[in-house]
Amino acid sequence: MFDNADSVHPRFLVKPKFKIGFKIALIQLSVGPDKSKNIAQAVKEIHLAKEKGAQLVALPECFNSPYGTKYFDEYAEEVPSGETSRALSKAAAEAGVCVVGGTVPERYEKKLYNTCTVWDDTGKLLAQHRKMHLFDIDIPNKITFKESEVLSAGDKITSFDFLGSKIGIGICYDLRFPEMAHLMAKEGCSLLIYPGAFNMTTGPRHWELLGRARATDQQLWVALVSPARDSAAGYVAWGHSLLVDPWGQVVEQLDHEPGVLLADVDLKVVDEVRSQIPIRKQRRTDIYDITIRS
Repeated sequence: MFDNADSVHPRFLVKPKFKIGFKIALIQLSVGPDKSKNIAQAVKEIHLAKEKGAQLVALPECFNSPYGTKYFDEYAEEVPSGETSRALSKAAAEAGVCVVGGTVPERYEKKLYNTCTVWDDTGKLLAQHRKMHLFDIDIPNKITFKESEVLSAGDKITSFDFLGSKIGIGICYDLRFPEMAHLMAKEGCSLLIYPGAFNMTTGPRHWELLGRARATDQQLWVALVSPARDSAAGYVAWGHSLLVDPWGQVVEQLDHEPGVLLADVDLKVVDEVRSQIPIRKQRRTDIYDITIRS
């Protein structure tokens, strides 16, 4: 044993392996009617996640307000000047992490949107995604919901660069549309993050299924971030935030209680899967293709 590290001969030193990837934290928050309390809890969890080694922290859909059409107007604020944006920017800078800020009801030019903001480790706004596909469903005797009564739909594919990788953003119902995921993968995304609040009808049936489907058909990582379940709420979230690898396997999943999923995102696995099952080269673009219309 060497008492003095300076006396160790160079050939005995073990150089650390270069790691391609990062540590992600998915924060499954309990959300109540007190907006300031919801924001404060999110900020607290961002700092705790940083202490545990997280480099990127993702929050759930509507983490600063109850989810429901009757709440959107009351809790809406402007981006990036609103209370929630300012708090996330400050938290990201103080903790030194990238924050995918779940979603908030956003007010812009007399319209309301369900919007995800992304902040870099200096507190700068990196990206802003407005939910493209509004949650309008009617399952008899189960659930009827119509976001379009209050919200407007976004019209842009959103991605951002982080530690040499590209990350795409979707929101909840966006997860059901593989064309959108395909366009983000086509832009070079290795990870798709979906803040979402599936309910007690669709959650057990489709939450994990759709996460694994998008990871498998696009051969990338997929993170789904839900609020915790509150059985007394008007809209009851399924919970079960999860991370899926490019093989379509669930790496880790929470239950329905408040909690934190902390895991490594190994970007080498993306290249591994895509080289071994080369569907990108095998697509019949002479017959079908998906492109963004200008």
